[in-house]
Amino acid sequence: MFTLPEVREQKDLKNEILKLKLEKNAVILAHYYQEPEIQDLADFIGDSLELSRKAKDTDADMIVFCGVHFMAECAKILNPSKKVLIPDPEAGCSLADSCPAPLFKEFIENYPGHTVISYINCSAAVKALSDIIVTSSNAEKIVNQLPADEKIIFAPDRNLGRFIMKKTGRDMVLWEGTCIVHETFSLRKILDLKASHPGAKLIAHPECEAPVLSAADYIGSTSALLKYVQSDLNDSYIVATEPGIMYQMEKAVPHKTLIAAPPEKDNCNCNNCPYMKLNSLEKLYDCLLNEEYEIHMDEKLIAGALTPLERMLEMSR
Repeated sequence: MFTLPEVREQKDLKNEILKLKLEKNAVILAHYYQEPEIQDLADFIGDSLELSRKAKDTDADMIVFCGVHFMAECAKILNPSKKVLIPDPEAGCSLADSCPAPLFKEFIENYPGHTVISYINCSAAVKALSDIIVTSSNAEKIVNQLPADEKIIFAPDRNLGRFIMKKTGRDMVLWEGTCIVHETFSLRKILDLKASHPGAKLIAHPECEAPVLSAADYIGSTSALLKYVQSDLNDSYIVATEPGIMYQMEKAVPHKTLIAAPPEKDNCNCNNCPYMKLNSLEKLYDCLLNEEYEIHMDEKLIAGALTPLERMLEMSR
């Protein structure tokens, strides 16, 4: 086995990561928003729902989650006996941070008799306070399975909540959380892009602000957006979500034109998730080599968060 400096000098990190993965019977899960070189190494790439399913079904001894902290937590909740690692422990989530569990508990107490539905982009502590977890892929389907007169709290993303309210006709109490990436897209600049690319369709993630969603030709989860550009007959798209997904889009439809939706601020990288991009090949190598940055969780917390996660997986079949 090479020492770390030798590996880096030989620029052979990818091969060494693959060797370590086999040696330790590890599986690498990566979200679509990871850097391309990490996506290329992953055993499975997907959005939150797809990765939750893969995490639950894996027979590997070790799970290395190239995503953000709440995703690695989910893998641990679904596989409490396995070692779950994350390459960078600082890879958090602005949306999850917008909903602290103690404040959310107080919020819930103000609405007795409500079913608590939480978007998967939240902490394990918030999951444990919830009745059902959803993703952007299955939220509409799950809400539609509940009785029409059931009172619902939806957290933490207000934009996704409003979108689901519009799609289902349900009146839900919303927690006022947002994602720093999806709220940054500029409708003005998008409309300018549409004017200069008159044939381009705007496709958007439902975490985007309402004015952007109102202008969209198609709204869907990350995986749904990927499938849409493959099945739709149009040849150009403005993509309003984190641009990491465009790597898979470009591989799937190299003959089509894909344009990343611009943020409001000029000369910034604001449409890239700063947390997702904390992971790197070097950190992935370190993580596997040293088995560091393991996710540790209290057994009671795991048990509390597991029930709503399992309910999601059951209701989204």
